[in-house]
Amino acid sequence: MQLQALLDRMLAGDRRALARLMTQVENRHPETVQVLSSIHHRCGRAYVVGITGPPGAGKSTLVGGLIGALRERGLTVGVVAVDPSSPFSGGSVLGDRIRMQKHFLDEGVFIRSLSTRGTHGGLARATRHLARLLDAFGKDIVIIETVGVGQTELDVMRLADTTIVVLVPEAGDTVQTMKAGLLEIADVFVVNKADRDGANRIKTELELMLQLRPSTDWEVPVLLTQADQDKGVPELLSTLMRHRDHVRGTQTAGGERGEAGRRAEFLEILQEEVGRRLEEAVKGGSFGELLRQLKQGEIDPYQAALRAVESEEAEGALRYSAHR
Repeated sequence: MQLQALLDRMLAGDRRALARLMTQVENRHPETVQVLSSIHHRCGRAYVVGITGPPGAGKSTLVGGLIGALRERGLTVGVVAVDPSSPFSGGSVLGDRIRMQKHFLDEGVFIRSLSTRGTHGGLARATRHLARLLDAFGKDIVIIETVGVGQTELDVMRLADTTIVVLVPEAGDTVQTMKAGLLEIADVFVVNKADRDGANRIKTELELMLQLRPSTDWEVPVLLTQADQDKGVPELLSTLMRHRDHVRGTQTAGGERGEAGRRAEFLEILQEEVGRRLEEAVKGGSFGELLRQLKQGEIDPYQAALRAVESEEAEGALRYSAHR
């Protein structure tokens, strides 16, 4: 089925069409850009929440608790749970789906696991696109749960209106936390599994370190939770709603809005589309002579790439129509 037909069904409220459309977008279907462009005017209503933190911090359990609390308020929820890829198949391990399974039968909740497929920063390439689809589908809140924390984990901040960083009492030296950039990206800190020793200590250390941040009109809170017991989840939801009101009041929500965000998104989409078209051109037999020289060692990969992008074959690939 063509993506446009799936899109029409999805916009009419068909969950199966949404799921199939997500699969096509994740697999980089040639019509992806056109489809996303056609729904762009329907996006912007959903509030995007990013939840990140190290593996084992209980992020998925916390997301499950938040989903329940949001549904009690009558809000619909979409979740993109970015899972680690299998090193063999490249597929998602689907762990987040298992931990959130009690919400599967709820028509007001849609959960999608997404494999990182080797991308850095914890976010898969298709994450933004899937969030947009959930937005167009009509979800009030879209939660993006990332696979972990690293030096480049600023991607979540670019996608989210509110970024929640989840840690545990065993998080260790908070100086390393600061080096990872978490102090810069967090709108809310959560110390989960707060029944363990050291929870109050790391909470205090984080609060002291947050005082080193440049002053802003939002004071980053540090909350204690026990997600598996739903303890602290209502307070987290209240804080999230308070930050949402703050963001909407100041019109400074995330990187998705504003000139800088639109420019960054344009460059990202441009890079992805150009790369996809050139990749398809190579698979279709273009650059044959360059590839032969490369395989024979007559030319190095750098020279080959420079010659390729300057060639008529590259020009033809970039003019390639997705509707051939």
